[in-house]
Amino acid sequence: MADSSFDVVSKVDKMEADNAVNQAQKEIATRYDFKGVGASIEWSGEKLLLKASAEERVKAVLEVLEAKFIKRGITLRSIDSGEPFPSGKEYRIEVSLKNGISSDDAKKISKVIRDEAPKSVKSQIQGDELRVQSKSRDDLQATMALLKGKDDLEVALQFVNFR
Repeated sequence: MADSSFDVVSKVDKMEADNAVNQAQKEIATRYDFKGVGASIEWSGEKLLLKASAEERVKAVLEVLEAKFIKRGITLRSIDSGEPFPSGKEYRIEVSLKNGISSDDAKKISKVIRDEAPKSVKSQIQGDELRVQSKSRDDLQATMALLKGKDDLEVALQFVNFR
């Protein structure tokens, strides 16, 4: 019998992120505490640019955006927000979406699988994803549960191509 396998990836659904940004823009446009402070969220290439006239206001814009991401099912582990920085008369925060697993994170995940998963499970790094194989599908499902339960990993994980 051939080995069963699945891939561990870290990807953000672009459409869900876009929907979350649109919802956050609507809330910012209608909330009273954002009137007259120039608060906005806009795409700048692959990053999001948050703007407001004061540092605490731009942090509040970030909180609104994070709340919308959570409502749309995007974990906060998959976004990387910088510190507020002044730019002219306004403050800005750059927020980027993490796609792919870095080699350091892939090595950490591989070590967790090697140390704690059932012994028949093997993992292999393939670019920005990780292939996990075993003869037993039950062992693979146990490995998925193990990785979902790990809170010390800084990466949002999804499991695809289970066969």
